[in-house]
Amino acid sequence: MPNIEYCNVDDPEVAELAATIRKRRSSGKLLNLDRMLLHSPAFARGWNEMFAAIRNQLQVPRHINELAICAVARLNNADYEWIQHAPEFLAANGTQAQLDALDDVTAACYDTALFNEHERVALRLTLDMTRQVKVRKEIIEKARVLFGEQQLVELMGTIAGYNMVSRFLVVLDIDAAGE
Repeated sequence: MPNIEYCNVDDPEVAELAATIRKRRSSGKLLNLDRMLLHSPAFARGWNEMFAAIRNQLQVPRHINELAICAVARLNNADYEWIQHAPEFLAANGTQAQLDALDDVTAACYDTALFNEHERVALRLTLDMTRQVKVRKEIIEKARVLFGEQQLVELMGTIAGYNMVSRFLVVLDIDAAGE
């Protein structure tokens, strides 16, 4: 049970926004995260637009984004986030062995058998941003060389955004069920 009850999505004040969020979701269904966000239509609207951009409009490769999101989920013990994004990572050509390795994100950062150089740098960036917030300059420089500045900014934004998501999910104890 969440710490705050989910919003009634049949409420006329949020029905149009709920329909907009449903359109962004590939399943066409609202998640419990959405039902919580709808308590604040302004917040839900901004959240929906930002994550629509992160999920659909960035140049950073999808599997790198999903790898970073899954690593954030593991680092923050955000099971809901993991349940939503592990299948997305697999759909983006990630492997089950890679997902399994995220049980220890620190070790995964150095696993040359499972992760290529781009993936390892993305994991190191994710680890530093999630645990220390400040990222070591050598990691930023390596990531800049591998991804370029646009993709690096996008990846950092994804990591920061999904740290926000995981913290929101965990603090509210939102469960993974939905419509």
